[in-house]
Amino acid sequence: MAEFGELTLGGISVGMVYAAIGLALVLIWRSTRVLNYAQGGMAMFTTYIALTVINRTGSYWAGFAVALAAGLVLGGVIERVVVRPAEGKPPLNAIIVTIGLLIFLEGLAGIIYGGQFRSFPAALSIKGIRAGTAALGVSPNDVFVAGAVLAAALLLAAGFRYTQVGLRLRASAFNPPVARLLGVRVGRMLTLGWALAGLIGALAGVLVSPSVFLYPNSMDSIFVLGFTAAVIGGLDSPAGAVAGGLILGVALSYVGGYLGSDLVSLFGLAALTVVLMLRPSGLFATAPARQV
Repeated sequence: MAEFGELTLGGISVGMVYAAIGLALVLIWRSTRVLNYAQGGMAMFTTYIALTVINRTGSYWAGFAVALAAGLVLGGVIERVVVRPAEGKPPLNAIIVTIGLLIFLEGLAGIIYGGQFRSFPAALSIKGIRAGTAALGVSPNDVFVAGAVLAAALLLAAGFRYTQVGLRLRASAFNPPVARLLGVRVGRMLTLGWALAGLIGALAGVLVSPSVFLYPNSMDSIFVLGFTAAVIGGLDSPAGAVAGGLILGVALSYVGGYLGSDLVSLFGLAALTVVLMLRPSGLFATAPARQV
């Protein structure tokens, strides 16, 4: 029973990282109907920037803040410079553009930082928390990871629901022509959506890197699992992406704990395949309204 509790808590912490990547993918998909295959590369690059700042200043929090700012700027610049020229073109164009961007970012990181594996510091202690004599299987850093992603998700949800900017973002995503007629600067809203996705991706990169080595391709597998989380929850549902990340993280934790770590990646891909076959709209997608 103790092992089950440890695996559950550990899975929640890891699942929140998958949820962050899934949330970033959902933000872009809702606004542009583009699946950003470069999301992992963007997260990796901003994490390298954070590591550079940490090494030079000795402050984790300075690197953390710079990474988020870099993700915000990088997302906005990519939308303006790389993605916008592909708007209105066949969907395959945008897919090729984002895959090419991923290759470019990973190659650029290799040129600037080298291909060697680098360790990344954790925000808080990675020593396990104990309740009396019982080990809980999580560390203060795991709690921070889960709390940071949950806080980001709640802030985004509140922003989309209760602010004028959030209303404009939603209008631009669901019906751009009507939004333009109502005076919404749709182009700016799309740039903002990509910028927010870049910020969330940077958050995921900084949070997951202490548990994996940082190198140019380090976020590829994390992206696949984040995409799986987004698909499980439904690509149109931010809340579903968070729920999908938690479900996937806990499930993979059980697989790794009870069946062996070698099966974790295989199970993740199997989960993605099953969801795409049985419910491609996602487990938490709402049924479309009937038109009369």
